[in-house]
Amino acid sequence: MHEMSVALAVVDQIETAARSRGAEGVDSVRLEVGELAGIVADSLHFCFGLACAGTVVEGAELTTRTVPGTARCAPCSRVWPVGMPPRLLCPGCGGAAVELVSGRELRIREVRWTDPAGPMAAATAPTRAPRDEPLTEKRRPCAE
Repeated sequence: MHEMSVALAVVDQIETAARSRGAEGVDSVRLEVGELAGIVADSLHFCFGLACAGTVVEGAELTTRTVPGTARCAPCSRVWPVGMPPRLLCPGCGGAAVELVSGRELRIREVRWTDPAGPMAAATAPTRAPRDEPLTEKRRPCAE
């Protein structure tokens, strides 16, 4: 279950940010998880609850948004949702020279701090432009 190592890494990054900002707690954490990243959202939520115990993140609500996997065909430039399992042949021309455009992300999008004197949110800079299509979302509080 690699979701535990992911949850521990997320909590570690948030704790580092909390120390540098002097924040005393976290209200919520929002993650973006690519459909093709191989992460099971329910397992990540469970592991996050365990990983945040005894840290400044304990009690925070975790929200995950699934970023759909998309690919672009090099020869014809068509972009399509690849789905799961991924369809990596272009539906337009049948070509196999494709580039995955999205779906492999694992990004801390936002942290909301409980400390009213500190910053209200800190977001990791996106590596790609924000997407307009809807994303699926799951919310769960961290176990207290």
